[in-house]
Amino acid sequence: MTARKAQRTARLIHLLSERRVIHLSEAATLLGVSEMTVRRDIANNQGQIAYLGGHILAAAEIEADIPYELATAADSHAAAKREACLHAVRKIRPDETIFIDCGTTLIHLIDLIPDNYQITAICYAMNIAERLSRKPNVTIIMLGGVYHPASASFSGTHDFDILKSVGINAAFLSAAGVDAKRGATCEHFHEAVVKQKVMSLARENYLVIDSSKIGKLKRAFFSAMGGFDAIVTEHGEVGPDSFQPDSV
Repeated sequence: MTARKAQRTARLIHLLSERRVIHLSEAATLLGVSEMTVRRDIANNQGQIAYLGGHILAAAEIEADIPYELATAADSHAAAKREACLHAVRKIRPDETIFIDCGTTLIHLIDLIPDNYQITAICYAMNIAERLSRKPNVTIIMLGGVYHPASASFSGTHDFDILKSVGINAAFLSAAGVDAKRGATCEHFHEAVVKQKVMSLARENYLVIDSSKIGKLKRAFFSAMGGFDAIVTEHGEVGPDSFQPDSV
């Protein structure tokens, strides 16, 4: 490695220590080089630097502990979440484009996608993108913006133009709370904005939850129950018109 390359690498690693995640274009600007040069530097330092969905992060972040809030959710009702995804995965068809929401429930959905399915998957969360990258025939479109460690997700309306240019066959949404009267809610307001935009564009919208979410009401509202084509839990699938907290 030349002295110049070593200096760039050291500078990039320092930036990551300060900011954790940097978009490729921003890194190129800060380092005063082309995006291709940054890509080469990443390829030559894969033990230290990782590239995921247009974003750069320390390689250790991929295998490191996920944020506390996300880690706690991952351990909660894991079996029920997987059962719900066993029902939901039937909605995924090869050669289509899907959206996968943030959180820990839909991680199980990704694991269940057949490896021979050629699909395009849109996401906006680090843990979702990382799991999708393990699928050999999945093309990933990752929405960028400001990084939120609590949910490992990004926010930013500038990527909504990308959504408008892509035909979304099916969107798989998660929620932290589901109330028959008030609708689906989540913990973070930036997530609600993305969910609402995707739902307005997708041909089919599926809410995938475990039944522990039913009856809960969180602070960020994103959809009435009628906005979903179906609600899928570990007990199976019900239509929005028949959804009642005690019957799911």
